[in-house]
Amino acid sequence: MARSRGKQAQGRAGREAVVEEVDGGLAELVPDRDRPAGWTLLVDGAPQSHVDLDDPGHLSFEYQRRIGHVIDLAAEPGRPVQAVHLGGGAFTLARYVAATRPRSTQQVVERDGALVQLVRGTLPLDPGQRIRVRTADAREALAKLPDDWADVLVADVFSGARTPAHLTSTEFLTEVRRVLRPTGTYVANIADGPPLAYLRGQIATAAAVFPELALVADPTVLRGKRFGNAVLVASAGVLPVAELTRRAAGDSHPGRVEHGKELALFTGGVGAVTDASAKASPAPPPSVFR
Repeated sequence: MARSRGKQAQGRAGREAVVEEVDGGLAELVPDRDRPAGWTLLVDGAPQSHVDLDDPGHLSFEYQRRIGHVIDLAAEPGRPVQAVHLGGGAFTLARYVAATRPRSTQQVVERDGALVQLVRGTLPLDPGQRIRVRTADAREALAKLPDDWADVLVADVFSGARTPAHLTSTEFLTEVRRVLRPTGTYVANIADGPPLAYLRGQIATAAAVFPELALVADPTVLRGKRFGNAVLVASAGVLPVAELTRRAAGDSHPGRVEHGKELALFTGGVGAVTDASAKASPAPPPSVFR
């Protein structure tokens, strides 16, 4: 049952869950019992984001911590960057950039306008931070950005727990590279399970556009043992693979980094995805959210 805006305000004060119908389904903002200002966003029961309003530098989700490592290594510590976030969620990674790199300029693109209103109303952004939120399709918004604008571009777009097909192709990634500065970094959250055909295709697609790639994931996901998230990193510049490997290995749930020949072998010779052949990412099995 959807709550009214008045009920949401009461929920914020009393740390109750906030539930509303949004364009993408039933959205829930659930208080984190272990963190006084922590909230988890779910859509149709699928966890989307976690944010701590008092400590936006805290990244609870495993894949978001890995993206956080990439953001940390994208420029000198503390240096402001220009960042694009395709997919809004609870604006977790935009808040992270603002906390760790003050004075950064950021654009968040989220297609679900009702979700944007819910998150803004319940978990407001700091008005002093340079974060602009646009309600638009990710690819259409990307096409309107100028050349060589972004230092970091994050893609974390899901519709019904699947990444839309038009955000999986070489044509899409060509637009990404156009918007990135020559040494800018692209980082994408990719969800897949055995036999990992979708993940392999996404690596091959990125390799057709970017000369440098790395992949970070739980070893059990890379072995095709379970459905999970992998973080794909791409750039026209040199990637900090050694430091990324060290940080991923030091996480509470250690991740493995594949790069170079090992990543090419993992891809297994599959071809790049084009607009003509693109398909949405596979839906996770129901057991993932139990």
